[in-house]
Amino acid sequence: MQHPVGHHLAVLNFGTLRYDWDDPRVAPFREALETVNAIGRRSPGFVWMLDESQMDAAQTDAAGPFGDNPRTASTLSVWTDAASLMAFVHKTLHAKILARGAEWFEPDDRSHVVLWFVPEGHRPTVQEGMDRFRLWQRRGDCPEAFHPAFLSRA
Repeated sequence: MQHPVGHHLAVLNFGTLRYDWDDPRVAPFREALETVNAIGRRSPGFVWMLDESQMDAAQTDAAGPFGDNPRTASTLSVWTDAASLMAFVHKTLHAKILARGAEWFEPDDRSHVVLWFVPEGHRPTVQEGMDRFRLWQRRGDCPEAFHPAFLSRA
């Protein structure tokens, strides 16, 4: 996938937890979030992340993109390039949390990820991300919406 000049890479990642957020079985995931997000914000290539209160609002809005699923866990962020994003995902604490995802997330509703290019300075919304995810579901990898694995094949 050719990275367009003057663009950054947006990523929406979401899934449904097996248990409620306050359940002790989710505690290791919940307790790692702040640290993982702090590592992300300090990582080379990080541009922006939707703050926790706005993401929480999107996750609990009955008319919102996640349909008021109180066990949704999601992030929306922007990175300068795929290499920076992949380094964060696979070479930091994030990788250890990702490897344990089956403990915390519903088997058929985990690790939903979509990427797309945004003009530099653009801050995508959760709805924009979900629209891109649905486009990817319909069309598969395309310039407007793609899966991280597509980057390694392109």
